[in-house]
Amino acid sequence: MLSEQMLRIAKENLQTHIEIEKEEEYIKSLINPLQVWISSASAPACYNLIPLLANGEVFGMATEVSIHLLDSSHYKEILHGIVMEAEDLAFPLLRSVSMHTELDDAFVQADIVILLDDILFQHEIPSLEDCIRQVTEQCKVYGSLIEKNANSKVKVIVSGKTFVNLRALMIMTFAPSIDGQNIIAVAMFLENAAKAMLARKLNMNSAVKDVIVWGNISGNSYVDLSKAKVYKYDSAIWGPPNFSRHLLDMIYDGNWVRSEFAFVLSSLSSWGHHCLGMSPAHVIATVLRYWYQDSPPGEIVSMGILSEGQFCIPEGIIFSMPVRFQDGSWEVITETEISEETQEALKRLAHDLIQVIGKFTFPPPSLSSSQTLPERESNPNTQREN
Repeated sequence: MLSEQMLRIAKENLQTHIEIEKEEEYIKSLINPLQVWISSASAPACYNLIPLLANGEVFGMATEVSIHLLDSSHYKEILHGIVMEAEDLAFPLLRSVSMHTELDDAFVQADIVILLDDILFQHEIPSLEDCIRQVTEQCKVYGSLIEKNANSKVKVIVSGKTFVNLRALMIMTFAPSIDGQNIIAVAMFLENAAKAMLARKLNMNSAVKDVIVWGNISGNSYVDLSKAKVYKYDSAIWGPPNFSRHLLDMIYDGNWVRSEFAFVLSSLSSWGHHCLGMSPAHVIATVLRYWYQDSPPGEIVSMGILSEGQFCIPEGIIFSMPVRFQDGSWEVITETEISEETQEALKRLAHDLIQVIGKFTFPPPSLSSSQTLPERESNPNTQREN
């Protein structure tokens, strides 16, 4: 019956059904907290990340979380100290904090897995081939464990400064049952650094948006300013809060953009650049908040995702490109127009990334139950191109 009255009843029934489902999800969230696993948990980024995950702003004020810290036994005392300090925060939404140094229990029932840098440095910086071998072995172990122990709809965030795109691709390879849509590489660190540099150049607070990072996040990348906008700029032109101006119309120093700006950003993705973990933690928390509560309407977010041929980028590689988060998922902003210059840059970046992928080996995943997390050196002091 398609009468107007029946259509109204159907609409009301649908709305009631949606409200009941939301109520059930809310009750379930109170019974079963969100299980969050963080690898390399002794790193400064993890220390700064825990309060951001537990204060309710990322997942919502109705979602409790249980945080699991994973690292080698060499860092057991550091992990114990982090657990005690996190418990002392007394966040109402933090159900529990636990430490893990054995691989057998890694990622059990994980809803979210955050992979910080896991490259295994010895006392001296190894060769590129050694780094590739170590990264492959680590991703093989983690991918197999995620496949075996995590929830089927687990969300995996790959962060850090070493082979970020390729680590995400290998996690997909060794965890084949996990939806590729749920494995992403974080590019917002470079995106935010670019916004901050541009804001300082304009002598203003950081109110720059829609900067796009293309390509290999921890290697050869291209920062695209063609869509960048500036808000709240103090000048003779005034407008409402949503009024913006094109950034390239306001920066007249093209040489600065091509030289100093590009050089500083390239150095940020090098192994020799260190930070205390505040920025990576903020970036990871922001990505998770967008994933669970949507990104701001109309705003572009750079993210390393599996290419399906968008923008003529070869399929099957992890490539940073513009996305938006909506309804618990993300989608590529394919309507983004790119210039011929940018298209040529994308071809070059894709070619370089494929060449690096060719150096990696993807052996069949296997895992010994007696394996333990190897020790790692977290302070490399030599810069290499990755």
